[in-house]
Amino acid sequence: QVQLVESGGGLVQAGGSLRLSCAASGRTFGSYTMAWFRQAPGKEREFAARISWSGSTTYYANSVKGRFTISRDNAKNTMYLQMNSLKPEDTAVYYCAANPSVWSSLALHYNYWGQGTQVTVSS
Repeated sequence: QVQLVESGGGLVQAGGSLRLSCAASGRTFGSYTMAWFRQAPGKEREFAARISWSGSTTYYANSVKGRFTISRDNAKNTMYLQMNSLKPEDTAVYYCAANPSVWSSLALHYNYWGQGTQVTVSS
């Protein structure tokens, strides 16, 4: 079992930055693929970024590539999402997710989810 808790969301002006954190419980955190998804009002949840268990491999959605950086610290059981050059279209609830075995961008492959943190970017 893995429990995930996001933090770091808030209100920021366009062009600004935020860093999200995802704190995980459970001794197996270091073996899980982790990801960030987001869901804007009235839209489906979409993939943003994922990171391998070791942190050596990352993958980004085209919409965030070059602006967002995903990272993890397995010693602290924490994953991060550094978001720079934020745009109003980045406004969404951001969720962290974990799965033990699949290198995937599909939400259905992720077994564990946090409760989400709101990010609002004003123009």
